[in-house]
Formats: sequence, C-alpha cells, structure tokens
Amino acid sequence: MMELMQKLLDELALRKWTIATAESCTGGMVAAAITDIPGASEYFRGGVVAYHNQIKQQILGVPQEILSQYGAVSRECVEAMLDGAARTLCADCVIATSGIAGPGGGTPDKPVGLVFVGCRSPHSVRVEKFMFDGNRQQVRQQAVNAGIAMMKDLINQ
Repeated sequence: MMELMQKLLDELALRKWTIATAESCTGGMVAAAITDIPGASEYFRGGVVAYHNQIKQQILGVPQEILSQYGAVSRECVEAMLDGAARTLCADCVIATSGIAGPGGGTPDKPVGLVFVGCRSPHSVRVEKFMFDGNRQQVRQQAVNAGIAMMKDLINQ
C-alpha cells in the first residue's frame, strides 16, 4: 500500500496537483494513508470525515434531495461529496467513500460491504460500486485500497 501511495504522490507532484478526501465509512483512513508518506504535506490539502448526513450537507454541500432520494450510500452522494470537497478544500483531486462497513446497518438493498468509492481529477470523475467481504476493518481497508488505486489510474488517463 505504501508503495502505491508513494507512486500516487509522485504522479501528483509531476502535475503539481493537490489532493483531498471526503470520507464517510472509512472515517479518515484514506487521509491517514496519504499522510503516512513523508512529504505528503506538499500535495495533501486536508480531509472531511462526513460520517453524519448533516456534515455531508453543511460542509460538503450534498443536497438534501440526493440524501432523501438515493441515500448517503449511493453513487449520487459520492459524486456530490467529490465536488464539495474539491470546492471546500481547494483541491485538484479528491477521493471520496461512503458505504456500510458493518457489522450492522445493512439492508436487503444495501447490504454490509456495499461501498461507493469515487475519485475526481481536473479532467475526470469516476465512481464505482463495490461489494467487499470481511469484517468492519477489512471492508474499510478494501475501500481505502480501492480509492488509492482508482485515483492513481484516473490521474494516468
């Protein structure tokens, strides 16, 4: 993971781009993975842990209509989180996560392990739906890994 994160930061440095995070189910783990790398302060703007919907709305600007119609664990919510974090934290790139890490909280429509991970670069936005297996920590770590890998791929497009 550290090697992939170093490669991501190297790609950001090449382009002189900054990065930020907007996290729900990962609770700051993506930001922690970024800041584990020495020199990350050159590129990392900050992160918002928007665990509660009120924070998603007030800090990240996720519209109430999206939360009412699609829910916090949705492609639409993660897209809005990406835009809000880019705007609020003045970042070129953003990684966002929202999901159900478990062990409770799942429903038939949105089971435990469902996570939406999104990335935004100056040129593109991608949000993917994942169904991760494992316990709470494993689901969260898989979401972090997916976000970092997705961001690196998006930057290299």
